[in-house]
Formats: sequence, structure tokens, C-alpha cells
Amino acid sequence: MTARHFYIIILWSIAAAAIAISTILIMTNSDAVNPDVITRLPEPVSPPAWSEGKPIPTHRTEVAGATLDGKIYIIGGIDRTGSAVSTVEVYDPKADQWNASAPLPWPLHHAAAASYNGTLYVVGGYLADTEPTDKLLAYDPQANQWQELAAMPTPRGALTANFANATLYAVGGVNSSFSSLAGPLATNEAYDPKTDSWTQKVSMPTPRQHLASAVLYDKLYVIGGRIDSLSSNLNSNEVYDPQQDHWTKLASMPSKRGGLTAASSDVDGYIYVFGGESPTGTFKNNESYRPMTDKWFSATPMPDARHGLAAVTVDNKIYVIGGGPQPGLTVSGLNQIYPTYSPIM
Repeated sequence: MTARHFYIIILWSIAAAAIAISTILIMTNSDAVNPDVITRLPEPVSPPAWSEGKPIPTHRTEVAGATLDGKIYIIGGIDRTGSAVSTVEVYDPKADQWNASAPLPWPLHHAAAASYNGTLYVVGGYLADTEPTDKLLAYDPQANQWQELAAMPTPRGALTANFANATLYAVGGVNSSFSSLAGPLATNEAYDPKTDSWTQKVSMPTPRQHLASAVLYDKLYVIGGRIDSLSSNLNSNEVYDPQQDHWTKLASMPSKRGGLTAASSDVDGYIYVFGGESPTGTFKNNESYRPMTDKWFSATPMPDARHGLAAVTVDNKIYVIGGGPQPGLTVSGLNQIYPTYSPIM
């Protein structure tokens, strides 16, 4: 080997090492892993273990949940007496402590919640009189106050909602009374916080209620749900692209489930789908979906089966809170924590 060849080899080695170090630093310091990187990451080799957080003080089911400023808000729901509640309780994952927040202006259950730009939004749901509502509420954590905003065009409960591209999308649900829960909707309505106005968007391909959703890379993934009764569960998996105002059908979830919840992880690029109910029982299922490969995986089941629960991601952990352990009116205060898979150790 000549001195020139040896010198070239040394330069290539230094360059390769620099690229590897740069890649690790970029992935470590970014809020979200680049989708192109995710496709090359290995699958988890060992199942993560669940842990327990402090139970929510007010045991309930059919709650809404969202994160705001690193804290988890569990909103409304139905208590053990079958009554709708206006209770809002806030969990601090770092301190493992719950605190009461300003209650909703009225009791509410089967609503949807999402946060954006320092504000918490709650939309739709059923009022105490069991009729679906079109109300949109915004919570200011600094003032500890709720404000009513422009009403959603279609009153409905058992819907799902999430922010994508600075817009709140309210999808699916049902607009009949809570006693019947008939006639699922494919409705997709978009709320712009800057103008306090709603716009009708292309409807979801599969009408459904009691469904779940999660956002990854500014696309909205809507999963599961049911048509009407507990025996009409679905495994539909459809993604909405806000830029194109277009829906695409994806690989179906392995199990058919309604009354479920979902959360995403920017770290590993997966969507995790938890719980649900059927006529014969509730589900422990935790099934993960990888959009980059359009594939499903079986993840570590929940310690306790539940429906009507909330799932919220904070600092690479998913907090699965509340819900009923049996079909119908049952409640819990469970706060179970699932660590998402991270390739950077």
C-alpha cells in the first residue's frame, strides 16, 4: 500500500465517522425523527414493560384527554353513578401528582380534546341531557378559564379530533341521542384558530363512531370505531392528508375495536392503539402501526382491559388513563404508562 492510498483510507474513515456522529446528534436533538431515517431503523427487539402512575382522583369513563405544556388533562366523562361530569383533572408526569383545574362550563362526555399553541380545545360530545352538542371550548391555562368559540357545524358525540398543520380536524362520531347511538358519521370539519371559523372538508371513507386518531408528520390517522352497537366494531385504518384534502385507505388493524384510544410517538414513528369494548368484554390490546411501512405489530398488552379511556404522549411515554374495565357503565382511575421504543439509547 502506497502512502497516497493510506492517506485516502484515513480521510474516508474520518468522513464516515463524522457522518455517523452527525446523524446521532441530529436524531438526538430533534423533536421528531425524520421519516426517511425511520424507515431504516430496526424493529424493537424486546417488548417494553408497563408501569403504574398515580391514579386519577375522579374515577370515570368516556373521557377526553390531551397534553398541554407537558401536563395531561383528563376532561369530563361519566362517573360511577352514570352521570356526566364537568371535572377536569391535570396530571404532572414528572411529579406523579394530580391537581384540579377549572371545570368545564357544563357536564360533558364522549367529547374530543386536542391542544395547540398553548391552548386546550374540547369539541363535541354529549351534554347531561344525552343530546349531542356542537360546542367548541378553549382553555387558557394562565387564566385557568374556559371560553366558548365558534360552534362546530355538525353536533356530534363519540367523535375524534386532532390538530394537523395548525388546524383542528373533528372527524366521525354520531349525531343521534346517546340512548340510540345510531347513524355513524363520516363528517370531517376543520377549525382555524386564527379566524375562529369552520370549513367542511372531504368526508372520511368509512362512517364510524367511538373511533380513535393520532397525528404523525402532519397527517391524521383515523383507526377503528364502530357503526352502532358493540357488535359492529371496525378495524378500518384511513389517513387524511390536509395539504391535499384527501383520504387514503391503509392496512386494517388486526383486531376490530370500538371505544378505543390512540397515541403517536415521533421518536419511533409508530401509532399505538389501546383498549376498546365488545359485547363480551373489553380489550387489553395494544397494537402498533408503522405508517412508513403500512404494517401492524402486536405490542405489549395493557395490564388492565378498558374502554372509554384516554391516551396521551409526554416525553416518549404514553399515559393511558381512566376508562371502564367492563362493557357499558364501569369506571376506573387507572393511570398506566407505556414507554415507546427509542432507537437512541
